[in-house]
Amino acid sequence: MAMRSRVPFRSFAPQEVLGPLGEIERLHAPKILWASGDLSLLTNGLRVAIVGSRRASAEGLDRAAQLSDYLARLGVVIVSGLAEGIDTAAHRAAIDARGRTVAVLGTPLDKVFPQENRALQNKIAAGHLAVSEFAPGSVIQRSNFVQRNRTMALLAHASVIVQAEESSGSLSHGWETLRLGRLLFILTPELKDAHLHWPRKMLEYGAIELSTPKEILEHLPLDVGEPYAAAPF
Repeated sequence: MAMRSRVPFRSFAPQEVLGPLGEIERLHAPKILWASGDLSLLTNGLRVAIVGSRRASAEGLDRAAQLSDYLARLGVVIVSGLAEGIDTAAHRAAIDARGRTVAVLGTPLDKVFPQENRALQNKIAAGHLAVSEFAPGSVIQRSNFVQRNRTMALLAHASVIVQAEESSGSLSHGWETLRLGRLLFILTPELKDAHLHWPRKMLEYGAIELSTPKEILEHLPLDVGEPYAAAPF
């Protein structure tokens, strides 16, 4: 059962912060978004979504935190969905690095799911940014989280799938990212996993293999000088 969050919020149309939307973006964008926090995180700088399994392995969680920490220290805003597992690791690492993060929720802003992330959601809503396309007080449905993934892909300039099984909801985020023409990165360990078919399929449609955090800078318009060295995933 979702617990209620006590944070102020406001509504806006996506184009108010993202600027004019392309034809495909308009087709898939929600008419209204609800937000709590600093809306400038959607207008300034680069935003990278880091997503993956709720049931991530210890290695997957470490990789998500490593990538989030690396990008946050370079000034990239970390976007994720506040779910258990990879999402939570990405948000926490961005905050610990004194970076900025955006949580795109599958619940209304006045509710919290999972319950364990209540304090984290409130912290993001107060000092960063929490966004939802679901009106306050509305009922939480399973389909909300697929819609959330579509909106998260819209709000990020690029996305990274850290770890995901074949049935993971984060794969819908990956396909939406490709549909919108955004950059989609897949970590090398996922591509090397012979039991997984989705990484190679997404590669056929334009996804990019990511072996180290630094490689992402080859594809993003980010002038950071010479960033620190980072271990491979």
